[in-house]
Amino acid sequence: MEDRMENIKIHTEFIKLNQLLKLANAAQSGGTVNHMITEGLVKVNGETEKRKGKKIYPGDLVEVEAIGSFLVG
Repeated sequence: MEDRMENIKIHTEFIKLNQLLKLANAAQSGGTVNHMITEGLVKVNGETEKRKGKKIYPGDLVEVEAIGSFLVG
């Protein structure tokens, strides 16, 4: 996959990081998403995030190494 920037719209106050990445189709499976997070391949607002259940709010920027960025709205 090539780097990309996408806007992801959520309809709740927040979404958990692993759920957001599954919603954004950042990986083929939930297991792969969880592995990417625990391996330190995901940043939230510029900081490496290893918690799968990290709450992501509108305005947060999630970056996945070698995949792209997702701006939550």
